[in-house]
Amino acid sequence: MNWKERIINTIKGEKSDCLPFVPRLDIWYKSNRLRGTLPAKYKNSTLFEIADDLDVGYHSVVPDFSNFLSKNSNAFLGLGIYDLQSSPYKIIHDSIDFKTTTTKEGLTSSVFYTPYGNITTKTLYSDDMKRGGATIGHIVEHALKSKKDVEPLGYIFETIKFSENYDNFNEFKDSLKDKGAGVGFCMLSGSPMHHIMKELISFENFVYMLNDNPSEINYLSHKIQSVFDKVMDIASKSSAEILFCGANYDSMLTWPAFFKENITPFLKKYSAAARDNKKFFLTHADGENEGLVQEYIDAKIDIADSICPSPMTKLKIEDIRKKFDSKITIWGGLPSICVLENSMSDYEFEKYADSFFEKLGEGTRIILSFADTTPPDAKFERIEKIASLAKSFKL
Repeated sequence: MNWKERIINTIKGEKSDCLPFVPRLDIWYKSNRLRGTLPAKYKNSTLFEIADDLDVGYHSVVPDFSNFLSKNSNAFLGLGIYDLQSSPYKIIHDSIDFKTTTTKEGLTSSVFYTPYGNITTKTLYSDDMKRGGATIGHIVEHALKSKKDVEPLGYIFETIKFSENYDNFNEFKDSLKDKGAGVGFCMLSGSPMHHIMKELISFENFVYMLNDNPSEINYLSHKIQSVFDKVMDIASKSSAEILFCGANYDSMLTWPAFFKENITPFLKKYSAAARDNKKFFLTHADGENEGLVQEYIDAKIDIADSICPSPMTKLKIEDIRKKFDSKITIWGGLPSICVLENSMSDYEFEKYADSFFEKLGEGTRIILSFADTTPPDAKFERIEKIASLAKSFKL
C-alpha cells in the first residue's frame, strides 16, 4: 500500500496497513535550509527526498504561498486571493485594473482602480520571514479601512475573473507520485464574511464595523461570495482528490455563534459540491476549537486538518475523536510543542508520546501530523520517533 492509498483509505474510514504519519515539514525545511541547519545527512536533500528517507507521507495540504504564477501575482495577497502555480484556478489579471511594486526589502504596494474609488494594500515578505520558514506575506496595510472602501471592494470582487489552471495543478499532483494526495487549494478563508475578517481588515476594526455598519459589511460579503463560487466551481471540476477551503479558526475570534451563522453554511455548501464531484473536503482547523467541533460536524466536512489538542488548546485528542466519531478524519493531532526541547524535555516527550498513542484506540480516521506545522527548531530525533511509533502501531 502506498502513501496516497493510506491517506485516502483513512479518510474513507477504511483499514490501512499502518497508522499514516504525514507531517507538514515545509516550514521546518525552508527555515533550516536557509539557516544551514538541516541534519547533516540531508544537507543537499530536497523535502521530498527527506520524506522518502523518513518513510513518511508527503504533506501536500498547505501550498507554497510564495510559488506565484507570475511576477504580479503577489499584488492579490492584500485582497486575500492567491494566484499560485499549484492551485487548480488562476486569476485573469486583465479582468481588473491594478498596479503593483515590490521593494528589495519585500514590501509589495498595490493599487486597484475602480469607478468607485481606488483600493490600496501593502504586504511584506522579508528575508527574516523567509529564514523563519514563512511562505506567505503579512498584510501591513489592509484593503478595507473605512466604509467608503466597501463599494470599490465590492466592485473588485464582483468583477475579477478566474480560469482553469489544470495543467499546472496536474503537474503538481503528478510530482507527488504515490507519496501524497492531490489537494486543490481554494481559499484560505472559510466564507465571505470570514474573508472580510481575516484578509481585508484588522480584527478590531471588523468588530466595530460589523456592529456599526452591518448593511455595508453584508453587502461586501455578498459581493465576495461570487469569488468563492467561481473558485470552488473550477476546483470542483479539477483532478484534485481533496479540496481545501478555509483556515485559522479560533473560538475567541470566530466565536461559535458567528461561526454558526457566517461560516458553517458555506463550508456545508462547498463540502457538498466536493462530494458531488467525487472529492473530499478539508478545512484547516488549527486554533482553539472549543465550541466549534459541532460546527465542523454540521458542515459535513470530511477532514479537519491541523487539529491541535491539549496542552496547546483546551480540548483533549480523545474527546475530539469521540465527538467526530466516524464522521470526520483528523489530519494532525500532535501539538507542535512536543518536538521542541524548550517546551518538553526528552522525558516529558517520551511520556507524552506513549500516552498519545494509547489514546488513539483503534487508530481509525486519523492521519498524524504536527499541528499547525513542524516548527523550525524541532528536534529531528523526535520526528523520527513519531514515525517509528506510527509504523509499529497496531491497527
